[in-house]
Amino acid sequence: HTRYISVTGVQTCALPICRPEASYLLERLIDNAAREMKLDRAEIRRRNTIRSFPFKTGLIYHYDCGDFAGNLERALQLADYAGFEARRAEAARRGRLRGFGLGNIIEQTSQAFGETVQVRFDPSGTVTVVAGSISHGQGHETMYKILLSDRLGIAPESIRLARNDTDVTTDGGGTFASRTAVLGGSAASIACERIIEKGKRVAAHLMEAAAADIEFARGEFRVAGTDRKLGIKEVAQAAFLRAKIPADMEPGLAEGSTFTPEIPNFPTGCHVCEVEIDPETGTTQVLRYTVVDDVGTVINPLTLEGQIHGGVGQGIGQAFSEHIVYDPESGQLLTGSFMDYGLPRAADMCSFDMENHPVPTKTNPLGAKGAGEAGNVGALPAIMNAVVDALSTLGIAHIDMPATPDRVWRAIRAART
Repeated sequence: HTRYISVTGVQTCALPICRPEASYLLERLIDNAAREMKLDRAEIRRRNTIRSFPFKTGLIYHYDCGDFAGNLERALQLADYAGFEARRAEAARRGRLRGFGLGNIIEQTSQAFGETVQVRFDPSGTVTVVAGSISHGQGHETMYKILLSDRLGIAPESIRLARNDTDVTTDGGGTFASRTAVLGGSAASIACERIIEKGKRVAAHLMEAAAADIEFARGEFRVAGTDRKLGIKEVAQAAFLRAKIPADMEPGLAEGSTFTPEIPNFPTGCHVCEVEIDPETGTTQVLRYTVVDDVGTVINPLTLEGQIHGGVGQGIGQAFSEHIVYDPESGQLLTGSFMDYGLPRAADMCSFDMENHPVPTKTNPLGAKGAGEAGNVGALPAIMNAVVDALSTLGIAHIDMPATPDRVWRAIRAART
């Protein structure tokens, strides 16, 4: 079928933002549709969930794998959706409005152009990773250490990351779109495999064996079927000595790789938020928050949870307090300092329940899909759907972000009068 798409371009001096708002608009529309058709909000999502892969969308996207339905069902189970109406009734007896919000998310990560990483042993036997992306809180150093420690069998403290230096980095695409673990990690993994292959030749030379008979596992080169072995640090140190390597081999043990995926990745998930509103003050409290995420292979669970928690915190801030305000006459920014701009605080948060539901992708050697933006993308729709659900008992069908106490109170007052 022929599809027609209308695009409107707008020039603005305000900050452009896109990914969380796209999920927000879509998931708000789904809730509105469920309400108008008198369908359960979970059921309308079940009916429209992709279940077979690979899946080609009506536009340009190609989803290679995932378990969208599994994300939804597990999130509903963890959040005790079946018991929500009883909790809503209990809150009503206390004079409070309780709401439950859902947000199914999918985002595109790992942009098509690649990332280059060099992995090189130093004469001391330590390893330096030269990466083109810059870490500003995402834990790149930890990710590379975990990855290389697993691939090469060496201690994390023997690995260092060189970054932010264009004098030593041949190429790099930067840090954005949840791409570093997928692209940089895959490039580093390929470089490790090349180092191991070269190391097998050095080890074979040192142990007077055929390179085809050398096996590598857990940081050791071993002659197959024997107890003769050498550690990777011994082999790396020997690689710098001309007398200990084959005559046709360059000294040193260093390799680089550029990884460019054929298609982007699509991490998915489901966010569930439960809120309670005090109708006398308009104050909203986030009581429960549940996340089930499929980011593919999880390299470091602690870093992943930290990024999801931080993203949800950003979503709570945007949903309830953060607002960039300009003077309508002059265009002057009025919220130019933290005295005027409403940042979220620890008291605005709750404990987060998070569970990983990984479906590794085959588009890269690691099976990773990326996770850096998943928290914020899912937070806005889940939170605001919960707020509107709480207010829906008064006939309120929509409220704009930020849902400040004043804005919520005025909406309640208008509905009651």
